[in-house]
Amino acid sequence: EIQLQSGDKVQLKPLTIKELRKFMAVIQKTAEAKTEDETLTILIEACGIALEKQLPELVEDRNALEEALDVPTINRILEVCGGIKMDDPNLLAAAVLAGQN
Repeated sequence: EIQLQSGDKVQLKPLTIKELRKFMAVIQKTAEAKTEDETLTILIEACGIALEKQLPELVEDRNALEEALDVPTINRILEVCGGIKMDDPNLLAAAVLAGQN
């Protein structure tokens, strides 16, 4: 269970296969991201997919979702729900390269 910046508490759990397909399609967009802002937007969208069943009202309001998230929380959601570790050296290298372009 984690607490979002909004005060909402949510029990994180791995996504179903159906949700994971949608989640991974969004995550794959990071390969084309040219700026940190674009990457962050994609990661927020992925978090929205991970949280939409439990907090649908929050996910529908993009501003509220962005206010509820911080980077450590995004990392935790991606890890628990989607199995993506943001401290993976391969992902970090890709992010650095994207920032240089």
